[in-house]
Amino acid sequence: MKAAAALTVLALAASPAMSAAGQAGANDGARELNDAARAANAHARSLNGPARRAAEAKAAGIAAAAAAAAPAASAAASATAAVAAPPASAAAVVASATAAATAGAKPQPALLHHSACKGTIYLTFDTGSQSQAGLIADTLNRHKIKATFFLANEKTVNGDYSLDPSWSAYWKARVAEGHAVGSHTFDHDVLAKDGANGTILVKPGFGAHAGKIISLTPAQYCEEIKRVDQRFVELTGKHLDPIWRAPAGRTTPRTLAAAQACGYAHVGWAPAGFSGDELSSTAYPNAVLLQKSLRDLRDGDIFVAHMGIWSRKEAWAPANLEPLISGLEQKGYCFATLREHPDYLSQFKPSSKHP
Repeated sequence: MKAAAALTVLALAASPAMSAAGQAGANDGARELNDAARAANAHARSLNGPARRAAEAKAAGIAAAAAAAAPAASAAASATAAVAAPPASAAAVVASATAAATAGAKPQPALLHHSACKGTIYLTFDTGSQSQAGLIADTLNRHKIKATFFLANEKTVNGDYSLDPSWSAYWKARVAEGHAVGSHTFDHDVLAKDGANGTILVKPGFGAHAGKIISLTPAQYCEEIKRVDQRFVELTGKHLDPIWRAPAGRTTPRTLAAAQACGYAHVGWAPAGFSGDELSSTAYPNAVLLQKSLRDLRDGDIFVAHMGIWSRKEAWAPANLEPLISGLEQKGYCFATLREHPDYLSQFKPSSKHP
């Protein structure tokens, strides 16, 4: 801005007898310089906001991915250092990328997506407190990644529930983006055990029977899965995909058969795909969880995280989602929904019993 003002003064001083037309031209030039300066300032401010934070996280993920290939002892230390890297180093990454783009040069390879996939990771997200819902959607969009969501009607940090009409726009947007969506049972019914006479004992997390053990017939259990689909149609006009995930991943042959009878295949996760976001952040800090995921995930693994966990003091997603994705991309992995997973391809054929 100071440079623009100085140029304006200089132009005026150089020709005191300037004609009206010349004066107007000088003013136009000064305005153009001021507009350019304002645009530059706005760009600089944007780099100090979400773009800078994304670049910091991406740099941490790339560093952690490299560390994951090292021996375990040095890898843990490297991952912690990468996540805790000072803003100055991240700012250097942003500045370098910005300078390259301004000069018309290609970005550094570390900031590009891989054109060839070493393998595929299947990211899945279960509903929860929904405190990370916006961040998860933004991060997936930024990386052009399609994931799979499993929905239950859970209480959120907004004081509503994740399948209330207030969440209609959010779920419509995920459908429009091409994500897959399955059921997590309407009231987040955690399996207790199989009961007598073919019944199923569950403990709902929400709803009229929250916190109590109730007995369901297989047909009633199926209804708890299908209730999510019914509400999802009301919110989005679209049916769920024919997949479900039992809360806490707890199943028995009886629950699996009940769900399959009404057209739903169960989806768990790989041992390496457990994010650990339900665990104590004191005992399992984010840097340790990130390092484990980057070290252990392999082609075909299903990864699970939540859209916010009430009990974890340091939320998993803000610190780990961007570095995880960037680190896996750096290792050559791509991402897809469960519609493309080889174990579930037959479930998505038109012959499925699911509507």
